[in-house]
Amino acid sequence: MNNEFENPPVRLSKRMAELGLCSRREADEYIAAGCVRVNGAPAVLGQKVTPADRIELARAARERQDRRVTIILHKPLGYVSGQAEDGYKPARVLIRPENRWRDDPSPLRFEPGQLKNLVPAGRLDINSTGLLTLTQDGRIARRIIGEDSTVEKEYLVRVAGRLSDQGLKLLNHGLSLDGEPLLPARVRWANGEQLQFILHQGKKRQIRRMCELVGLRVLALKRVRVGGVRLGALPVGQWRYLGEDEYF
Repeated sequence: MNNEFENPPVRLSKRMAELGLCSRREADEYIAAGCVRVNGAPAVLGQKVTPADRIELARAARERQDRRVTIILHKPLGYVSGQAEDGYKPARVLIRPENRWRDDPSPLRFEPGQLKNLVPAGRLDINSTGLLTLTQDGRIARRIIGEDSTVEKEYLVRVAGRLSDQGLKLLNHGLSLDGEPLLPARVRWANGEQLQFILHQGKKRQIRRMCELVGLRVLALKRVRVGGVRLGALPVGQWRYLGEDEYF
């Protein structure tokens, strides 16, 4: 079969994101700035490539990527993940020097410039707590919340109500939201009043809505892990830098 049909050309920015070089938005910025070459020639916006094409990102752009920070915050109740809404403050206002965890092992020093383009990779609603990732790095954001993301998210959920064996089976697989079947999850009792949820997707208020479908009411919801990154002993309202040995 002709390789042209097996691997049809795609936009250069999409291919760069697939290769983990940067996000699509960042790719367009680098292309416009002349920092990308394809098969040795300067790239242009809108250019299409195949897997056989050689893509190079300029050293200056790679160094810029490496300077971008990722922050782990223990989000408290009453803060929204993204933009301020309905009088609630965004969680990023907590990223201040005085709120940095004193046991953060990272050698990085806080600089105001680290707040520029620092955005949440995923969301936690106002009434949820736990691990919230904020990053300047589009590669990390894509890995956590991209359409093809397979990164696990783990939650501890305190519930009220009676859960039957069939209800527990449905929480693991068999429920639908917004007219679409949910991906299989891993749900089990962590103790007498808390369920452990491990999900591979993140629909809006997914866990709360799943619980409602099986007759449970969520009393408290806390995210404790995203991929290989754990909340651990990070205190509520405090933050730390992503460690060099941590990966989502």
